[in-house]
Amino acid sequence: MGLLLSGCAKNIDTMDAVKQGVIKGIPKDINMGAMDVNVVSVSFRGAEADAVVSFAAKGGPPMMTMNYTLERSGDEWKIKKRAAGDLQKHAGPVPVPGAEAPAQASPTPGGMDLPPGHPGMDAPSTPAGPVPGGALPPGHPTTGAAK
Repeated sequence: MGLLLSGCAKNIDTMDAVKQGVIKGIPKDINMGAMDVNVVSVSFRGAEADAVVSFAAKGGPPMMTMNYTLERSGDEWKIKKRAAGDLQKHAGPVPVPGAEAPAQASPTPGGMDLPPGHPGMDAPSTPAGPVPGGALPPGHPTTGAAK
């Protein structure tokens, strides 16, 4: 009988099942109907999976990439933890409630703060990158650099 029951388990080691698990784990106040969610890659390790997921406005280019570790829960995947993708890392640290805020650069014309060390919005630049006096932080690619 045990052999018969184990054959009925649903195979959830699929990109679609991972995508559904990520979408279910996104806070309800985020309008997922206005976004495209794509699983870029996934590796399954038994009861856990590591996935790279991209998010974009409907029909637009990917705007953010997130790395997730998911765990199997019955016949679905649930987010166990998430780590910032490359775009999130560029944006700087996420504030922790009760922690001292890091020093910020000058605000942008729209009033948003730039990450520490980021050149101001008025820094002179060319298509190949900033000119002297408007230097990017060490190791930062120029705006014309290929990925």
